[in-house]
Amino acid sequence: MNNILVIEDEKQVSEVIKAYLEKEGYNVYCATRGLEGIEIFSRVGNIKLVILDLMLPDIEGEEVCRTLRKISDVYIFMLTAKVTLTDKIVGLDAGADEYITKPCSPRELTARVNALFRRFRSAGDMEIISNDGQLIINPDKRFVKLRGEDIPMTPNEFDILYTIAKHKGSVLNREQLIDQVFGISFDGSDRTIDVHIKNIRKKIEEDSRLAKYIITVTKLGYKFGGES
Repeated sequence: MNNILVIEDEKQVSEVIKAYLEKEGYNVYCATRGLEGIEIFSRVGNIKLVILDLMLPDIEGEEVCRTLRKISDVYIFMLTAKVTLTDKIVGLDAGADEYITKPCSPRELTARVNALFRRFRSAGDMEIISNDGQLIINPDKRFVKLRGEDIPMTPNEFDILYTIAKHKGSVLNREQLIDQVFGISFDGSDRTIDVHIKNIRKKIEEDSRLAKYIITVTKLGYKFGGES
C-alpha cells in the first residue's frame, strides 16, 4: 500500500483529502504543522507522496519542501492559494514536483494522485547510457548515475531527463515534454519545464551555460547530448 503524507493546517481540508485518498486504497498520514510533517516523514520512512500546503502556522511550506529535498526524492504536490507565476517558480525551485492552486476539488486531486502512481507503475523502458559513457539513466530502478556517482532527482526531473534522452536525435519542445511527462491533467505554465531543466542541469552539467547533456535548440526546444 502506498503511503501519502498530507501537511495542511486546515484540519477539515486534510480530513476530506484523507477520506478521498483512503477510498482509493492509499494509506494517509496527516500533519497540521510543518515540523510535525517533517517528523512524521522521517519516522514513517516510506512516504511515496507529500501533499504540502505552503501557508503553515510554524514554518513556511517552501522550507518544509527544501528540508524534505535534502533527505529524499519523494514526490511533492504543493497545494496553495498562492497563484502567481513567480510563486509557482519559487515553489518549483524549492523542490516541488507539481504546484496545485486552491480551490482544488478533492476529486481532481485524487485523480492527479492516481495518475502519478500509474506513471510509477509504467516503467520498463531500456536503460540509457550517453555516448561518452558517463551518464546512466535507469527507468526501472529510477536512478541516474554520473561518472559512477548517484545523482538525486525528483520524480519530475527524472521523467523529463529520461524523456529527452530516449528521444535522442530529436528536439522536443515544451508542449511535447508537458504532454509526455505530465499528460492532459497539467494546468500550469510551460515555464515549469524551464525551471525543471535548470534544476536538472545544476545536477548533471559541469557548466550549465555550456550544457553537455541537455542542449537548448534556440526557438525549438531541447535535445539530448553526451556525445563522445
